[in-house]
Amino acid sequence: MNVLTQPFFQHALLAGTAIALAAGLVGYFLVLRAQIFTGDALSHVAFTGAMAALAGGYDLRLGLFAATIGVGLLMGGIGRRGRPDDVAIGSVFAWILGLGAFFLTIYTTSRSGAQGGAGTTVLFGSVFGLSTSQTQLAVLIAAAISIVLLIARPLLFATLDEAVATARGVPVRLLGFGFLALVGATAGEATQAVGSLLLLGLLAAPAGAAIHLTDRPFHALALSAGLAVAEVWGGLLLGAEASELPPSFAVMATAGAVHAVTFLVRPRRTALPAAA
Repeated sequence: MNVLTQPFFQHALLAGTAIALAAGLVGYFLVLRAQIFTGDALSHVAFTGAMAALAGGYDLRLGLFAATIGVGLLMGGIGRRGRPDDVAIGSVFAWILGLGAFFLTIYTTSRSGAQGGAGTTVLFGSVFGLSTSQTQLAVLIAAAISIVLLIARPLLFATLDEAVATARGVPVRLLGFGFLALVGATAGEATQAVGSLLLLGLLAAPAGAAIHLTDRPFHALALSAGLAVAEVWGGLLLGAEASELPPSFAVMATAGAVHAVTFLVRPRRTALPAAA
C-alpha cells in the first residue's frame, strides 16, 4: 500500500506543512528574542485551555487558541514593553499548571466518556487523525500566522536594538504584543501536530539550527521555515512507515537529529571590522 495516496497521510502532510511553516517563522524570532521560556509556558497553556474547553463541553480548539493567545498577551502586559521577563512567565506558569490539573479532574470525572482519548490527543498530537475540515482550518490559521513576515523588518530592529528602535519611532511595545499573539496562535496550531508536550521543540529546534548555520537574519528566517517543513515531512514519512512510532515523536526525533548535525558544521562567519 502506497501511504502517499492515503487521505489520512495527505491531510497530515498538508496540515503539517502549514503548521511547520508557521512554527519555523515564529520560532526564529522566539529564539532570537530569547523568549523560549515563553514558548515553554504556552505549551502548558495549550493543554490547560484545551482541558477547560472539553470540561465545559466545547470544541477543544476554542480553548486552545483562546488560552494561548490570551495568556500570551497577559504575559506581555505583565512584562516590560510587551516582552515578559522570567518572573512574570514563572508566575503565570505556576497558575496555569494549577488550572490544568483542576480542569483535567473535571473532564476525567464528568465528560471523558464522550471523548476518552481527547486528553492524550492534546498532549501528544493527532496529525494522522485530522479530517478534511480540520486540515483546511489548520492551513488557514497557519496562513494568518505567517503575517509575521509583514512585520519581520521592524520586529528584527526592535529585537536587535530596542533603544534605537524606540528612538526611531518603532512601536516596540505594540510589536511585542503582536508577536506574543502570534506565538500563542502558533502554540495552539502546533499542538494539533506534535501535542502540547512537544510543541516547544518544533518552535525551537529548526530556528536554533538556522541561527547556527547563518548569521544573516533573513536567510536564517527562511532557513528556519524550510528546516521545519523538511523535518515535519521526514517525521511523517518515518511515522507512516514505522507504525509503532508515534508521528509526533518521529517529527521531533527528526528535528532533534537535524539540530544535532548542525553542531558538526562549522560555517564561515563574516569577520566584523575592528571598532575604530
